[in-house]
Amino acid sequence: MLVELFYCLIFFFFVSACTGFPNGVTPVENFNINRYAGLSYEILRLDHSFERDLTNVTANYRINSGEDVIVLNRGFNRKTCQWEGADGIAKFLGIKEVASLSVSFFWPFWGGYHVFALDQKNYNYALVSGPSYDYLWILAREPKLDSKIKNFLLKKARLSGFGVENLVEVDHTKPNCKKKN
Repeated sequence: MLVELFYCLIFFFFVSACTGFPNGVTPVENFNINRYAGLSYEILRLDHSFERDLTNVTANYRINSGEDVIVLNRGFNRKTCQWEGADGIAKFLGIKEVASLSVSFFWPFWGGYHVFALDQKNYNYALVSGPSYDYLWILAREPKLDSKIKNFLLKKARLSGFGVENLVEVDHTKPNCKKKN
């Protein structure tokens, strides 16, 4: 019995540790998930295996009846000429007025999703961190973002400790490729 409890505690530690956020990141307060919901375009991201080679990346957030957030990520792989996607679910880590969530695309694994800069007037852009400095996204309601806003978000990310020189700009031109036989 004690051994099972120990393993459960270890498992809980590792799963919950993935939902935290890096030092220097403070999730936005006065957050309104209903205004955040909808389609966002990925403008810049730190590269990672699950989005490598993807262009035209979008995230669509909607609230289900249980007040969880349904996450639909989609991108186009120009190497394979195919759309790829991942469906997930997100839950608030605390109160819903703080933009700090835990998201899962593959149960039982959860990761942090923390909005730490946001256009609180119109919800037109967001700066999002994962659980560590390895995960960073700039999202916008349109596929292009004004350079002044982009520079503001890059400065905030840099001051928060992220390696912004490693960000990948996401191409949103129309996918037009032909499969090789």
